[in-house]
Amino acid sequence: MRLNILVGGKAGQGINKVSEIISRTFVNSGYHVFNYRDYPSIIRGGHNYNVISISNKKIQSHETKLDGIVALDELTKKIHGKELKKDGFIIDYREFVKFGINLNIALSGALMKVLGAEKNILVNEVKKSLGKKKSFKQSLEAAEVGYNSQEKKYDFKNLNKKVILLSGSKAIAMGAINSNLDLYLAYPMTPSTNAMHELAKRQLDYGYMVYQPENEISVVNMALGASFSGAKVMIGTSGGGFDLMGEGLSLQGQSEVPLVVYLASRPGPGTGIPTYTMQGDLDIALRSGHGEFPRIVIAPGDPLETIEKVNEAIYLAEKFRCLVIILSDKHLAESEFSTMEKINHPVKINVRRKIPGEGIVKATSYEHDEYGLTVENKDIAIENANARLEKYKEIQKECKKFEMYKIHGRRDSKNLIIGWGSTKGAIVDAIDGLDFKFLQVLYMKPSSKQIKKELEKAKKVILVENNLTGQLGRLIREKTGFKIKNRILKYDGLPFRSDELKEELKNV
Repeated sequence: MRLNILVGGKAGQGINKVSEIISRTFVNSGYHVFNYRDYPSIIRGGHNYNVISISNKKIQSHETKLDGIVALDELTKKIHGKELKKDGFIIDYREFVKFGINLNIALSGALMKVLGAEKNILVNEVKKSLGKKKSFKQSLEAAEVGYNSQEKKYDFKNLNKKVILLSGSKAIAMGAINSNLDLYLAYPMTPSTNAMHELAKRQLDYGYMVYQPENEISVVNMALGASFSGAKVMIGTSGGGFDLMGEGLSLQGQSEVPLVVYLASRPGPGTGIPTYTMQGDLDIALRSGHGEFPRIVIAPGDPLETIEKVNEAIYLAEKFRCLVIILSDKHLAESEFSTMEKINHPVKINVRRKIPGEGIVKATSYEHDEYGLTVENKDIAIENANARLEKYKEIQKECKKFEMYKIHGRRDSKNLIIGWGSTKGAIVDAIDGLDFKFLQVLYMKPSSKQIKKELEKAKKVILVENNLTGQLGRLIREKTGFKIKNRILKYDGLPFRSDELKEELKNV
């Protein structure tokens, strides 16, 4: 069983509230849910929509064809009507305009009835969402009128499975909390901002601080200062903000002060289309900052991996006093994924480094001797450069303790897909039942030598990326000499949809 339901309207009409009520109802009843959010960068008006995909088995993507549309305005029907299946349904806002600000709640009730949920489940969800508001009675009335206006189309059953729903932003916060983070610094920039909000909500409960400096240059320099003093620090931004941090990242390379950066990509160049998604920032994650110095770049593909990889990132930064970048994007950060899997036990971060107050500790942006004193000596410059290279070799050894890549699908297949990050969900769903093996790269730097072995075993290799130039493909060619000729690239600001991708894979 799989349903794809679109909820659309103007920004400010409460589309996310409808999605929240429906998603929570089905997750609490043991169903798997994937919720995709699409919105322009305006506060009011425009056209916003969510696609809620519901299934009795794990799904991590949405599809092109819709089983139902919940329209909060006329534009939603006009834009998405052609995507509706022949036997699909539309719940129209016009029946419920009298409810004003509770229009979205009335439509939630109507959708719950169509999907076959009992009225008491609806009432409980409305109480959870709106029970503290003064207008609760009117909201409940709207929900009941909406519910009674429809006929049941599907049979809703409680599957009695324990399923949880997570976004990538929540997962960033959970991974940081599991690692006993001391300080999170960020200047708001979509789509990294929600991670800051998630962490800010919990700072008093877990005893860390979230702080917003005046810009991204301040963010990275404050972070290095706090980390130098012994704090476990993480910072967050998107592409434009990350560009501003470039000099600070290079300072990290020379000073060897631990630093973790959450980089949530969006389409560029420039401001681009800021509320949409793209995997265009792999290159800058690998190379930003002048000079040559060690770094680690990790790209999780779902919230569960995000929790684990943030924990690994903080551990590695502390152990090797290096730069670690967690690379994500809008699709992973803001979509909601359901899972029944358990989170691995966090890596214990018991690394002790000498900090100010425990003796003389120096950190500098200049080349320096063993005492931290500035030098301009060619022999010491060579010695320090070689030491940075040796450190990277130690980092490579340590990273092998973690999952640097994953294999999905048919392990004996000769048709190999290569992908990374948020493309994971659509690829895994697309190859279900097909003769494909999917190698998901998690550690971009350092990379696993096993990738070359998998490439050599395959008869046909297909690169799937959400960018214009196939940046992972270029990285693989640089490291292995292997050029991937078959490429499926998407760069319109939208993520892959699994049924669309399945047809493209078949064609290749």
